[in-house]
Amino acid sequence: MSAIAMSDLDSLLQRYDHSHENLIPVLQEVQSQFGFLSPEAIRHTAEHLNISIHDIFSVASFYSQFRFHKPGKHCLKVCGGTACHVRGSDNVLDALERQLGIEPGQTTANGEFSLERVMCVGACALAPALVKDDTVYGRLTQNKVDRLLNEDAHDPVATPGTGTGHLESIRSE
Repeated sequence: MSAIAMSDLDSLLQRYDHSHENLIPVLQEVQSQFGFLSPEAIRHTAEHLNISIHDIFSVASFYSQFRFHKPGKHCLKVCGGTACHVRGSDNVLDALERQLGIEPGQTTANGEFSLERVMCVGACALAPALVKDDTVYGRLTQNKVDRLLNEDAHDPVATPGTGTGHLESIRSE
């Protein structure tokens, strides 16, 4: 961790007293600011909160929201919910694993993509679906997975956070 990042971490930690009750909020803020929980950040947090590194790992590894590795530039979250599973999300995941050369929980060597399998993305009618960064892609096929990995390809089904709830039509193949 660079001196600047360590200074930022120190500033973040100073906003919290030394109570172990602050562990989860501290970890959430550390991850929000740095993208993941690095060994240095965990060690420094343990010192600040007067708890063991083991205790931090126990808590952080229990919750799926925490990452211990730097995420890729683009995060791919493949839905594993019932509707997506029945409609072939395993095939989507297999295709991504083959093309990227990684498994869920890993990041490509060039730092471009991280791959995750999540329980539901809330787009059951569009199964199988995945989320790339903050954009939902649905009715996925092998061709759409290929296009999805190219930056030029942009065939979103819905963009969360727009406040419109609008769904764009998607070309059928």
